[in-house]
Amino acid sequence: MRESNRIVGGVLALMGKYVKPGVSTWELNQIAEDYIHSQGAIPSFKGYRIPGLEPYPTAICASVNDCIVHGIPSKKVILKKGDLIGVDVGAYKNHYHGDGARSFAVGKSSSEVEILLNVTREALDRGMKMAVSGNRIGDISWAIGSYVRENGFNVADDLTGHGIGRNMHEDPMIPNFGIEGKGPRIKAGMTLAIEPMVNIGTNMVIERGWEYFTADASLSAHFENTILVTEGEPEILTLPYN
Repeated sequence: MRESNRIVGGVLALMGKYVKPGVSTWELNQIAEDYIHSQGAIPSFKGYRIPGLEPYPTAICASVNDCIVHGIPSKKVILKKGDLIGVDVGAYKNHYHGDGARSFAVGKSSSEVEILLNVTREALDRGMKMAVSGNRIGDISWAIGSYVRENGFNVADDLTGHGIGRNMHEDPMIPNFGIEGKGPRIKAGMTLAIEPMVNIGTNMVIERGWEYFTADASLSAHFENTILVTEGEPEILTLPYN
């Protein structure tokens, strides 16, 4: 798990260097896929299947502006100054998956975008701090959702974090809003992908195939880390090699 997630962390660090005006989301995908293969891994997302949809076609999800998650990279989607892009990526190596996401402002961003990014990052941090042995999943959910609401934003409906390991998506599901003290007990040794998806506007979403959009076309940000639950503070696995 550490190895596959460090590869994910490396991809996300690369994305921070290459996200800029004039770059297509397809180019970002090619950079990510090449890096994953160079590390002896394969992309977890490419070929991923759910009932009713064609297999997911690319190595990353590249979700621009009002696309919340699962945006499919395209040569036609060229980033421009002021855009907001969320990049989600998975890597599979030695029978285990890694998963992580970051959102980036393209060029100089507005104060509104900066606030959204800061709130989403902080929501993830607050959620991770609750992922300690003896707590419950609802403690993570409450920490994320209550902070987002305090700042006037909304978490996206029906989109959650999840357990992760030999499979990309495992129990328990981790909603981004909930009630303290409720849900499955968190135990040391669990690996969890915690991922707030925060909308400036409505919580409601529109599903178009793989892609999810805000119902009011407002901006959305996405941050995700895979963490290892310990007896103390969780270990963040989706960090690049030093």
